[in-house]
Amino acid sequence: MSGVDAAGDRYVVGVDYGTLSGRALVVRVRDGAELGTAVHEYRNAVIDSALPDGGTPLPPDWALQDPEDYRDVLRYAVPAAVAAAGVDPGDVVGIGIDFTACTVLPTLADGTPLCEVPELRQRPHSWVKLWKHHAAQPHADRINALAHERGEPWIGRYGGKISAEWQFAKGLQLLEEDPEVYQRAERFIEAADWIVWQLCGVETRNVCTAGYKGILQDGRYPSTDYLTALNPGFGDFVAKLDGPLMPLGGRAGELTARAAAWTGLPEGIAVAVGNVDAHVTAASAQAIAPGRLVAIMGTSTCHVVNGTRPAEVAGMCGVVDGGISAGAWGYEAGQSGVGDIFGWFVKHAAPTGADSHERLTELAAAQPVGAHGLVALDWWNGNRSLLVNHDLSGLIVGLTLATRPEDIYRALLEATAYGTRMIVEAFVEAGVPVDDLVIAGGLTSNELLMQIYADVTNRPLGIIGSAQGPALGSAIHAAVAAGAYPSIQEASQAMGRVQEAVYRPDPDRVRAYDALYAEYRTLHDHFGRGANDVMLRLRAIRNAAVESAATQNEAPLEVVA
Repeated sequence: MSGVDAAGDRYVVGVDYGTLSGRALVVRVRDGAELGTAVHEYRNAVIDSALPDGGTPLPPDWALQDPEDYRDVLRYAVPAAVAAAGVDPGDVVGIGIDFTACTVLPTLADGTPLCEVPELRQRPHSWVKLWKHHAAQPHADRINALAHERGEPWIGRYGGKISAEWQFAKGLQLLEEDPEVYQRAERFIEAADWIVWQLCGVETRNVCTAGYKGILQDGRYPSTDYLTALNPGFGDFVAKLDGPLMPLGGRAGELTARAAAWTGLPEGIAVAVGNVDAHVTAASAQAIAPGRLVAIMGTSTCHVVNGTRPAEVAGMCGVVDGGISAGAWGYEAGQSGVGDIFGWFVKHAAPTGADSHERLTELAAAQPVGAHGLVALDWWNGNRSLLVNHDLSGLIVGLTLATRPEDIYRALLEATAYGTRMIVEAFVEAGVPVDDLVIAGGLTSNELLMQIYADVTNRPLGIIGSAQGPALGSAIHAAVAAGAYPSIQEASQAMGRVQEAVYRPDPDRVRAYDALYAEYRTLHDHFGRGANDVMLRLRAIRNAAVESAATQNEAPLEVVA
C-alpha cells in the first residue's frame, strides 16, 4: 500500500516503554503528524526494595519490574491515545514498540513470565530485570576477564567490556543465585521481544537487542565452550535466548484477537519487530545518515550513530550490522545517569527556595564558565561508557564554604556534558566520524544544558522536532512493517523531523570548557582506571553493612543505586 490510499489517511501507533511508564502515540502515515497520545504509569514502578505485596526483600543494586504493568500500557494507553487522536481505529494499519534496554525476563516456552507462576512469585530472580539492575556487576567482570583471557573475537565489538546491564551478566547471576529458577526458564527474552510476542503471538528476536545486549555478532553467540568455562551449567544459555532473528522495520506478525481486545485496534494489523528506545529514535530525528549522533537524554543518556564500517571503540556499548538501520553499522554508547543526577540534587540536596530545576537553571545561567570552581564526575548511577563499571560513584571537587546550590547544579550539568564528550572523542579516535549532534528526550527544553553541550563538544546541536522521539520512531517502524514505505530511511524522511543547528558552540566558552574538561579527564582516569579504587571499596563496605542489617532483622536501610 502507499502512505495514502483511496479510502483516505491511514495511521500507525507507536508505543514507548520507559522506566516508569509507557506512552502510546497515534501518527499519520503520510507525514508523521502526531495526533494523539496517552501515558500509563506502571502500578509497581521500579521494584528495588522488596517484591510487591510485602514480599521478599531485595539486596542492594536490584531493579525489577512487573510484566503485567507492560500489558496494562496496551490496555489503557493505546485506546486512550486513539480516542485523543479522534481517528477511526479501523484506519490504524500497524503498531510498533520500543523498550528501555537491556530489560529482560525469564519465561516458560509459551511466554508466561516466571513471576506469574504461583510457586515462583516470591523468588526475585523470576521477575523482570530492568536495565538499571546493576547487581550482576561481579558476573560481568568474570565474563570480561575470561573473554580477554581466551581472546574471544567478539569482545572488541563491545569496547572490551560487557555491561552488567546486559543479557549474559544477568543470566549468569540468575544461574548462580537461583539455579532452580534458571532451570525453569525455558526462554530468557528482552522485554521488547516479549511484548511483541504478546501482541502477535509469535516469538521473535530483533537484531538490535540481540546484537547490542545479547553478544550476537556475525550471526553467532558466544560458544558453548566459553559459556561452560564460565560455569558448567551455563552452556545452555544460548538456547534460552535463541529465536527467529528479525530486521528492524520487519513485520513480526499480525495483531491477535486477544491483543486487539486489549488495544481496541483491528485484529490482523501489522506488528513491527521490537526495538530499543534510543535506536528507534534515530529514525524520528532524521539521523540515519552516518556521522550524525543522536543523544537521547532523559534519566540516562544513550548515544547512537551510524557508520559505514565496523570499528572497535574502547568502552562503547557495541557495534552491530543493521543495529540502527539496514545497510549501516550502528554504534551505541551511553551514560547511566543524567537527568536522574539533576533530579537527585533538586530532591535531596537543594535548599528550600532553590529546589526547582527552573530556579537553579536561572541562577546557574548567570555564571561565566568556570566561576563556580567545581568539577564533578557524573557517576551517580555508575559509568556505562567508557569505563563500563556500575560500581563507580559520583564525585564533586572544589567545594568551599562559598559554594552555592546553583554552583553544584551547573557543575552536574557540565559533568554529563563532559561524559558525552568522552564518548564523542572515543568514536572519532577510532575512525567513526561525529559531525554534529541531535538531542532528543525530555531535557531538550533546558536551554542552558543544551548550550553547555554545544560548547563542551564544540559541535552544533540540532533538536528533534518531536517531544515523543521513541514513540514516533516506533510508529515509523510500524509504517514500514505495514508496507507504507519500503525502508526506514524513506519513512524517516517523510515522517521524522529535526530542527537543525539550534545551538552553536561559542569559541570563548569552548576554550574555557577545554581547560575544565582536561581536569575532568584527569579525575575520570584516576578514579575510573584503577589508580584509586576508593569508590569500589566504599560500595563494598556499604553492601556489607546493608546485608548485615538485613541478616540481623534490623530496620531496612534505604539504598540509592
